[in-house]
Amino acid sequence: MMEKSEIGNEIYSLIEQLFPICRSITGDGVRQTLEIISQKIPLKIYNVPTGEKVFDWNIPEEWNIKDAYIINPKGEKIIDFNKSNLHVVSYSQPINKQLSFEELKNHIHTIPDKPDWIPYKTSYYKKDWGFCMTENQYKTMEEGSYKVVIDSSFTEGNLTYGEFYLKGEIDDEVLISTHICHPSMCNDNLSGIAVATQLVEFLQNEKRKYSYRIIFVPATIGAITWLAKNENSLGKIKYGLVAALLGDSGKFNYKKSRSGKANIDKIIEYVLQSYGAEYKIHDFSPYGYDERQYCSPGINLPVGRLTRSQNGEYDEYHTSADNLNFVKPQFLEESYSVFTSAINIIENNCRYLNLFPKGEPQLGKRGLYNSVAGNIKEKELAMLWILNYSDGENDLLDIAIKSNFNFNVLLEVAGLLEQHNLIKKIEQKK
Repeated sequence: MMEKSEIGNEIYSLIEQLFPICRSITGDGVRQTLEIISQKIPLKIYNVPTGEKVFDWNIPEEWNIKDAYIINPKGEKIIDFNKSNLHVVSYSQPINKQLSFEELKNHIHTIPDKPDWIPYKTSYYKKDWGFCMTENQYKTMEEGSYKVVIDSSFTEGNLTYGEFYLKGEIDDEVLISTHICHPSMCNDNLSGIAVATQLVEFLQNEKRKYSYRIIFVPATIGAITWLAKNENSLGKIKYGLVAALLGDSGKFNYKKSRSGKANIDKIIEYVLQSYGAEYKIHDFSPYGYDERQYCSPGINLPVGRLTRSQNGEYDEYHTSADNLNFVKPQFLEESYSVFTSAINIIENNCRYLNLFPKGEPQLGKRGLYNSVAGNIKEKELAMLWILNYSDGENDLLDIAIKSNFNFNVLLEVAGLLEQHNLIKKIEQKK
């Protein structure tokens, strides 16, 4: 197994590998991305054909792009897709024309207050075309005739997504979802992909009660497609997380499930609190990433969303500044650790029943209580908390929250009490 200090670098290396690829909601970039992921984990690839109805949506035409550029009146290539795939509005229609500056400028996007950054723009469901450039590039443009080329295509093709499944002792599932449709953005896109991929190694090396399903889907339409294709088995999902924006230096933000009372909500809040760093918990809202699909009223899965900085709340969001310098291995590893800590609780959390509930059982005669009066040791105090709250209603996480004891300490002590037949494990509430 990989040393902890190496994990952040391993996650970052996958981001480096995927960064140059031009991805969108369909097309060769998505397939190339999934192929690279498949070299690391056993990924099953699904293709859903153009036109197929998925709930209220239809799979769009597949979009691919070979090249795009603008040549100014002096014959200089001022915009080149091969230098940055953000230069073209995703899903742009093909064009090959001479246009005046007045005609062209209505199809150009910049960020005036960030003059050296290129914005990321899309036009998925409205046929249009456009270019993105820095404000400084735009300011160099003059009146005259410009050669404008976008060598793109729309074809009857497929929407492609990937899925990793790992069978556990039971069929109940933990779902982790990440989106794969953004070109050359490291935090918003690649950090979620890379952390989710790294989690597979962790899961494969752990004893698992639950089954795990990690899906790599284009945002919105991909999640909707996956839900439509798996509607009959959604009842197996007992915990879920959307993974995104996991590589920047911002504080952790967790967005609750639609009910706000799912076990995953309680688990993530406890894990973040245990880390001791600044974090924020948000109630569910129907805007954001794919949590809004998994938590739509007709689906209503117990799925939350874990990010560091939130979407739209950091300057680099959806710009060329969300690059390889913006994300750091140390922050990726911290994010990975939150996921693994949550999985540890999912796997080990349970309820116990105190078999000697009338007064305290005598721990000393069992060799479990050796403290001098007034000098109670940590594990002995943990025993008292577990015995008192093992009433069939509270689980270990509830006791950890009430007592401020570390979950893993309580887990160890519960095992000791169980060995001495003082408590017994009972079925965990879903």
